[in-house]
Order: sequence, then C-alpha cells, then structure tokens
Amino acid sequence: MALWLQPEKLFTGHEILTHASLRVEAGVIVEVTSDPLPKAEYARPIKGLVTPGFVDLQVNGGGDVLLNQTPTREGMQTIAEAHRSFGTVAIMPTVITDGPDVMDAVAKAAVTAQGDRSIMGLHIEGPHISLERRGTHLGAFVRPMDERTLSVVARLRKAGIPVMITLAPEATKPEYISQLAALGAVVSLGHTAATAEQMAVAIKAGARCATHLFNAMSPMLGREPGAVGSVINSDLYSGIICDGFHVADEMIGLAVRARPIRDRMFLVSDAMATVGGQDHFELYGKNIYLREGMLVNSEGSLAGAHVTQAEGVKRLVERTGTHLLEALKMATSTPAACMGLKHLGQLEGRVLEDVLVLRDDLTVRGTLAEFTGELV
Repeated sequence: MALWLQPEKLFTGHEILTHASLRVEAGVIVEVTSDPLPKAEYARPIKGLVTPGFVDLQVNGGGDVLLNQTPTREGMQTIAEAHRSFGTVAIMPTVITDGPDVMDAVAKAAVTAQGDRSIMGLHIEGPHISLERRGTHLGAFVRPMDERTLSVVARLRKAGIPVMITLAPEATKPEYISQLAALGAVVSLGHTAATAEQMAVAIKAGARCATHLFNAMSPMLGREPGAVGSVINSDLYSGIICDGFHVADEMIGLAVRARPIRDRMFLVSDAMATVGGQDHFELYGKNIYLREGMLVNSEGSLAGAHVTQAEGVKRLVERTGTHLLEALKMATSTPAACMGLKHLGQLEGRVLEDVLVLRDDLTVRGTLAEFTGELV
C-alpha cells in the first residue's frame, strides 16, 4: 500500500516545490507530484523542507578515523557512518598524498567496499601536485605522475569504481590526463601553481573538475588569471570549502555568481577525523588540533577542515548570499552529476534513510524514515 507524504517544501534536486507530495512504497520514494491528491488518499504532513541527503566528494576522515591512517574497508565505513549522522549520505573517501603502498591499500579497500552504504568511490588527492602549493600534504611524498598511479586508477575503473584524482598540471604530462579521462576518471586540478596557459592545456587534455577552489591554487591577478581565474572562467566543475576559514564568505559568493555556466560549483567538506570524533588526530606522525572550529598543525597552518555539508549549506545561504536552491544543488545534484551518479541528487528512487528533513534554519531534523516509521 502506498504512503503519501506532504512536506511543507521539498527540493527535488532541481527545484523547490510547495504543496507537492511524495508517494512511498516499501520505503522507497516512487513519485514526486504537484498534482492535487485524490480525496480518498491521505497524505501525512511533514513539517520542514525535504531534500535528498547531502553528497560530499572530498572526505578525508570522520569518527576518529583518517583514511590515510586506516586504509581499509572498515575505515571507509566508519568515516561514512560518521558523516551520515550529520546528513551526508554519500561520500567519496579521500586519500591524500602518501606513499605508493598506501594508495594501493586504499584502492583495494575501495574495491571491497563497492556497494557499501554511503560509499560512492574513491578520491585520490595527490601525490602528483605542486610542492609550492602542497598545503598540509607532506612534501616527501610529492612526486610527478607515474605509471603506477595510472595502473591503480585503471584497476579501480575496471572494477567499476568511480574515481576522482586531484593533480597539478605542472606535475604531469597532458597525455596522462587524457589517459585518465579515457579510463572514466574525473581529473580534478588542484594543489597547483599553474599558469592560465598550463591550466588550459590540462583542460583541453580532459580535466573536468577543480579541487577546493582558491585553496592551494595560484591566485587570480590582474595580469595573470592563475589557476583560480582559469577555473572561474571555465566550464569545469569545482569544489569549494565553506567553513569560514578556508575561503572568505564574500569570495565564495563572488565565485558562485561569476561562473559562466550554472550548476558547476559544489560544496565539499574536506573533513578530517574530528567530524564525529575527538578534537585531535595524527597526520604524518604529527598532531593536528581543533582550535575554535579550525584544524591547525603545530605551525598554526590549516590542516583540513572540521565542517559538515549541512553546516556548509547553512553558511552558504546565511553568509555568502547564495540562494537556497543553489546551495542545495551544491550539496546534492551538482556533485552527483560531476561523478556521473545523478540518482544521488534526486528524490525519486531513494530510500527514506537517504532523504533529509530540514528545519526552517536549515539544520537537520532527521531522515524521512524517522518521521514515517516506514521500513527501509
């Protein structure tokens, strides 16, 4: 028997509707309609805004686990469940610059975790990046693009694992980018000191995305667009961190408005082990501490982020001037589309545990499953 739900508002993945209804069968949303319901049908009202659960393409850790430190299926599951408790229902576990053996272990874990709840695939961030713009990545592991990494990505893609790989144009050859793109990997440009000319070559070779816009990138100047200007002027997808520390709120709003093609900006958390965990963790053998919402290393430099997608959406709307519709897309349908997984950015076909109910202040009330009692 179908169950009809009537939220105050709902976000379909593309638009925000009022007076719309959801038809649920066996714990799955099978229809979204704005047509009046038949009088014989009873629609259960839902207070708040219903939206697909959040999607995050850059998650280094959570629940006291850092993927580099625990490159296992169990590690991925712990990270995913930590973020699910805050409304993020699909993540790309992210391994940052490290030794080849760590990359191999994480790739093996991604294959064994295929199909596990909340785990989309694997984001390989580095090690083929700029030393100058490496950020908190350890310089000893930074190296040019090589056949070993290409082989790892090929194995992952052969197994059907979605892959994003962050690299710097100056740390690889255009033909490697083309090979990665031909394998179906999403090549993302980041941690780079590239010129606009180098960025253009990489984009022509097949790069489709950019990693955490503004952070660890050559800046935009009046006479040289740099990596930042190149990304903003392009049709690349681009992630951005909205935590009040990595990028000024005004610059996020500016970048969102400046993109020539809509629905190319998406929100990432760049979250570390402290999300859903303790206020410190170890990275490359050194302690990282949470200080007034900011993760810092012993030198006082930023070392990843302590933020959730839910917090990012709220800040986008309240601090950057981004419209609610745009902010919701940035945390759901746009990152899903970037990875070719559009079903993760829509309501139809989703189990109720993967659909959120938001309060008027955009905080998470819970999942639809919690408000319906439906079995999922």
